[in-house]
Amino acid sequence: MEANQSVTFYDFLDRMRNPASLDLVRSIKSFIVSFSFYPANPENDGKKVQEFFLTMETAIRDHPLWAGATDEEIDSAMEGLEKYVMTKLFSRTFASLPEDVKFDREISEKICLLQAFLRPEHLDIPVALQNETSWLLAEKELQKINAFKAPREKLLCIINCCKVINNLLLNASMSGNHVPGGADDFLPVIIYVTIKANPPQLHSNLKFIQLYRRQAKLISEAAYYLTNVVSAKSFIVDLNAKSLSIEEIEFEESMQAARLANKATLVENPPTTFNTEVFRTDPGPSKFLDEKETKLKGGSKYPYMDAEAGELTVGDVEKLLSLYKDVVTRYTTLCSKVRHLSISKTDCPATSEGTSSLATELEETCLDANGKKE
Repeated sequence: MEANQSVTFYDFLDRMRNPASLDLVRSIKSFIVSFSFYPANPENDGKKVQEFFLTMETAIRDHPLWAGATDEEIDSAMEGLEKYVMTKLFSRTFASLPEDVKFDREISEKICLLQAFLRPEHLDIPVALQNETSWLLAEKELQKINAFKAPREKLLCIINCCKVINNLLLNASMSGNHVPGGADDFLPVIIYVTIKANPPQLHSNLKFIQLYRRQAKLISEAAYYLTNVVSAKSFIVDLNAKSLSIEEIEFEESMQAARLANKATLVENPPTTFNTEVFRTDPGPSKFLDEKETKLKGGSKYPYMDAEAGELTVGDVEKLLSLYKDVVTRYTTLCSKVRHLSISKTDCPATSEGTSSLATELEETCLDANGKKE
């Protein structure tokens, strides 16, 4: 991420540790908690978040802690706020409706079929723009999108992908091998790159950015690139033989061949860690594992700690499910108590612990997928 963003972001963290920021801390936490009171409604949730950002921007500008702050410092504070809020609300706001999950799956499955036969010439991409090295770089940037929870970071994956493509077009025009075609060149390439990349949960990621990235930031270059990827997704959803430079019969035959190939792959490599032989007869729970149960504190028994995947049988599934539910229940209870403790500290005006609690959480959210700070 940009160095100046990082510097001013940590300045924001420092200010949030100040006891004087307690009113801001309470507003932020109250807003996050309020989401648990209502069922998911992406459009309404998006409006609530955007209105909250506008309200908080005014509050931060008027706050004594930001007296005399530059526009850049205010913007950095808002970036930190967006990142914190949307990371906290991620499980509530990302792919929150069953139809979104279903749409993601359908798009991914269609792209898998297209990957089997689609070539650049089917999208009328000129030979001068066919650069596998550049395309691979663009694909890798787009595939990173699920590694992040903040709208800005997801959008950066799209921007970085599109910049690689833009540089490819620029180099081709400068070499004299191709006459620049603007969007007529850009869109077919981003469509092809999107198909080759098949980024996870494409629909939900784009929807998340559109709804929860601060509207003041969805302008200029960012808006142009996002619009192109949204257009690419729409093109793929509606794609048929008429969309491509291919005969309809050839298209249908290619799609059918891809479907059969995918089914054959699933038969040969079923999506399970169990050996297919165990489904013929159920030998019951593994005797080996019963003899190696591990006793933890409190007398609870947690088997399978020393087990290997190949040692499991179908009979172990029921026991594993029960143990999984037990672990999740304990984890949820523990999180609830920790959260209650954190909120209790925040409500105490005599110390700065409440503000440092939020600041610490904010700092944790600026760790990327590799555990490194921005």
